[in-house]
Order: sequence, then C-alpha cells, then structure tokens
Amino acid sequence: MCHFHYLREAAKPLYEADRHAKKELKKQVRGVRPIEREAEQHDDEEAMITRKYCLAVRSALTDDGCPPLSAPGLKLYERLSLIVASLERVAEIEALPPPLDKLYRLLTKGVAATEPLWSDVQAGYGWVHRAAHILANVEHLSSKEVQRQYEELLEEMQHCVSLTTPLQQMIATFLKVTASYQPGLFHCYDVTDLPRTNNDLEHVFGSARYHERRATGRKQASPGLVVRDSVRLVAAIATQNYHFSGPDLAPRDLTRWQTLRKQINYRHEARREHVRFRKEPEHYLRALEEQLSQRKMRP
Repeated sequence: MCHFHYLREAAKPLYEADRHAKKELKKQVRGVRPIEREAEQHDDEEAMITRKYCLAVRSALTDDGCPPLSAPGLKLYERLSLIVASLERVAEIEALPPPLDKLYRLLTKGVAATEPLWSDVQAGYGWVHRAAHILANVEHLSSKEVQRQYEELLEEMQHCVSLTTPLQQMIATFLKVTASYQPGLFHCYDVTDLPRTNNDLEHVFGSARYHERRATGRKQASPGLVVRDSVRLVAAIATQNYHFSGPDLAPRDLTRWQTLRKQINYRHEARREHVRFRKEPEHYLRALEEQLSQRKMRP
C-alpha cells in the first residue's frame, strides 16, 4: 500500500479544517497591499523596512503546501504570529511608524480572530506527523515492530479524552481509513528496495502521458498507446536509462515473445473491428448475421 495516498486520505478532514482556517485568516488580513503601495511612494529607510515587512506577510500568504503532511494554514498562522511578535519587540523600544502600526493592528486582529480555529489543527497534525515518522522507519525496524508502534499510536488516538467534536470526527476518519489500508501497510519493510510510496511510478506514467500528448496533440490516450501499451511504455522507460544495440533487441525467450505478439495482434484486431463497425455498422452486422446463418447450415 502507498503510504502517501494512505496518509492523504486519512488526514483529509484535517487538511480541510486547516484550509478553512487559512481562508478565514486571509480574510482578516486583507489590506496589506495598500500599506505596501503607500510605502512604495517613498525611498527612505522607514519606507524600505515597511515594504520588507509587507513582503514577509505576502510571502506567508502565498506559500501553499500539499497534503498530507503540510499544513499551509497552520504555517501561515505561525508566520504571521512571528511577524506580530517582531513588531511588538520593536514597539517596546520605540513607537512604530504609522504604516507599521497599521500593519501591526491588522495582523493582530486577524491572528486573534482565528485563534480558536487552530487548536484542533495543531493537535491533529501532531498525530499525523507522528504517524508519518513511524511509517518512515528511519531506525530500519522490522514490519512487526513498526506495526506495534503504529498500533500504539492508534490506540492513544482512540482513547484520548477531552477532545472537541471536530477533532473526534477527524480521528474517527483517520482510524476508519487506517483499518481499510492496514492489511497491506507494513509489507514494504520486509521486501528489500520496495518503496513506501508509488509516487515515482506515477511520475513515470505521468511523464509518458505528457510526451504522448505533445507528440499526438490528443488530450486522451491515443489508440496506439492503448493497443501497444505493454510494449511501448516499457520500451520508452527503458530507453531513457540505457542505450540498446542490435544484439540487445534479439528475443531471448521465443515463447514469451510469440505470446506477446499474439496478445498485441489480438488487441489490434479488436481495434480494427471497432473501426469497421463505426464506418459501416449495417454492413458489419449483416456480415455477422451471415456468419451465424452459415454456421447453422453446416452439418
């Protein structure tokens, strides 16, 4: 089982909660751009510092992550909190310039307004990151030991008390998805060089589809790729890593080669039948009727 897809599905409610909280926080801090535009009208040191603070805010706002392990909303909340803390330290020494004071009040309002939304997200991602660490198996433990540690974590999640209703629902989804994935979740630790995720394999297939679209101009897979996929795709991948010469292309097992040719010819014939029916459906059906009638007339 692919650990990446498992965690992405199990942590989906948590990621959705993080995304909702991020959306609410971004609503609260609208108004940074006018402060930045005002600072752009001046070239003194104070204006330069104001622009840099505004750029820091915009950098935090536009940094989107990918599930399942990243929490872009929580990261945004933490970074804006750092900016607020930085401005507070400056304010303790001397009064903030008007643009920075406006930015400080804007960020403080947004962070305070969304603070109740983050406790569940922080707790949930704490468990998800612990789960990912166990599955990463950096200590190279056996599958039984990894499974034992993982089951201990699941038991801790299941019996945790004083949880809010949203967090209970997140945990319930995590446990339900885990139960469906668990039979095949730990095999990779007993097989040498078996990857924990199939991301690399998906990248290979995606690259093949990309080049096929570039070559044919078709958004969907071409008929030739469907018919000869078992040969063409393997050959395309193999030739990226190795230069084949004439002797390399000679069949080493004639029986397997003949079987493969037979399978490809069968798919080619099926494709030709599709074309014949689409071109002349009535003629195609009459031919079949004639074959059936001749079969019945045979002794």
